[in-house]
Amino acid sequence: MIFNIYKPVGWTSFDVVKKIRGITKEKKVGHAGTLDPFAGGVLIIGTNSDTKKLGKISGTIKSYRAVLQLGEETDTLDLDGKVVNTKPVPILDKDLIKSVLNHFIGKYKQIPPMYSAKKVNGVRLYKLARKNKTINREPVEVNIIDLTLNDIQDKQIDFSVTCSKGTYIRVLGQEIAKKLGTEGHLTQLQRIAVGDFVVQDSIPLKEFEAKWMSTEH
Repeated sequence: MIFNIYKPVGWTSFDVVKKIRGITKEKKVGHAGTLDPFAGGVLIIGTNSDTKKLGKISGTIKSYRAVLQLGEETDTLDLDGKVVNTKPVPILDKDLIKSVLNHFIGKYKQIPPMYSAKKVNGVRLYKLARKNKTINREPVEVNIIDLTLNDIQDKQIDFSVTCSKGTYIRVLGQEIAKKLGTEGHLTQLQRIAVGDFVVQDSIPLKEFEAKWMSTEH
């Protein structure tokens, strides 16, 4: 079966897999595309033979909404990390920000962050990062299909992005900040769509558990 689960903030994607496995008692459970612990939103879960569909689902277009805090860069590029760099924030206006966002629309090469689940030589990058090790990462071509400014308040930019598989929104946020002449990190991230699966249809874990327990399987 395929489920559109709402991953809560603070959980890893694997935490959700373990929870679903515990609820359904299914041995084979997987997900289609990792969401960072600080992020919430659409996480597609597959069980049994339907886990074979997860690769195709993972390769579909994804959409996110994010909040970028300007002036400070963290080692993880999100609010869970420690501040490693600060820079004054220039005076901003919507036209300037929209111009910068438009710069990123299309295909470009993005360097995966050290704090990521991406494997290099069989080792996940975040395991090296936790040991304060940094290695060269090959740039990966990503495609930014749409990038829209939702709001700007003080030193925070609220934006929405639709993009290809493999795009790191934390890296995009950092790049936007640098293009604006400062530093930045994400304070909020919500995945609002994975292909045809949308956040409006995502089921919170408690609701999923209650429905599952009330139905015969």
